[in-house]
Amino acid sequence: MKKRILALLLAAAMTLSLGGCGKQEESKPVLEPVPIEAPEPQPEPEPEPYIPSGTNPLTGLPMEEELENNRPVAVMFNNLKAAQPQLGVSRADIIYEVPAEGGITRMLGIYQSLEGVGNLGSIRSTRAYYLELALGHDALLVHAGGSPEAYSDIPAWGVDNMDGVNGGSDAKIFWRDPDRRKTAGYEHSMMTSGENIQAYLDAGHFRTEHKEGYASSQAFAQDGTPAAGKAAASIKLAYTNYKTGRFDYDPATGLYEISQYGGAYTDGNTGAQVGVTNVLVLETSISVIPGDTAGRLRVQLTGSGRGTFFCGGRAAQIQWSKADRNSPFVYTLSDGTPLTLGVGTSYVCIMSPKASTLSYE
Repeated sequence: MKKRILALLLAAAMTLSLGGCGKQEESKPVLEPVPIEAPEPQPEPEPEPYIPSGTNPLTGLPMEEELENNRPVAVMFNNLKAAQPQLGVSRADIIYEVPAEGGITRMLGIYQSLEGVGNLGSIRSTRAYYLELALGHDALLVHAGGSPEAYSDIPAWGVDNMDGVNGGSDAKIFWRDPDRRKTAGYEHSMMTSGENIQAYLDAGHFRTEHKEGYASSQAFAQDGTPAAGKAAASIKLAYTNYKTGRFDYDPATGLYEISQYGGAYTDGNTGAQVGVTNVLVLETSISVIPGDTAGRLRVQLTGSGRGTFFCGGRAAQIQWSKADRNSPFVYTLSDGTPLTLGVGTSYVCIMSPKASTLSYE
């Protein structure tokens, strides 16, 4: 009896076990991975262009504030046809062009900063009236020789100068270009550089900041076009039979592009044509120094006179004045109000209306 009961219990247990094995487990859904889209990369914002906080007193353009009160450097450039192209002229803030003996002209380039100027040349001798132009800017003069009158006036007038011909230690900043010596001649081969000049100044040879009380009051505007000016897209200044300069206005750049000797006036450092925002033609008395066998000139720069101002393709009559040799030029319109130049570089032509002819259209 006990054996039968045990058998029945084992049979029941097996039945339950088989039933459990036969039961199908419910299948769980397989989840497909959902792709995560990466966010599109956003371009970094362009940094604001750096604009120096100072203003170049010669151009009205921005410059480092610590350079504003520096004495500019005035460089004497040879302008004979054989000496072209000049080097470094496109980096000048102001270019003065003045007749010299024999119907030629020479340039005096004024640089508020020498940074990035590169090579400069060819360098030639100075005259007394170029000393006056440099003194009007309280500038340091770079030249190679000078007339007897200039050599007398340099110490008498207190002109701080670096001379490539009769200089002392300053003569070391100059060199003779061997290629120009072969192709143009020894007298057209004197060179220097902004880097050499700056290194010499950094050695403490001269006062490098403006003297107390010096001030340049020239005003500038983004658009210096004279409001009631006459059309002047093309300017021609015939200094002599040897030298004629042309200035052609380019509306795309707002610059007067300069030509001479029948072609573009270029900077040999870049090969590019020189262009300026402002052109000023100043009329004055120019005469041969009595008794000067070389025919050197006397140019009246102190006092006052008439002139013509060109900017933005238009012209206006002006008056210029210079109180003394140490004072800067002051420009006024014909009604006496101060002249406002366009922001940018300037080219100042000094001429005698008796010997030279200005025309424009």
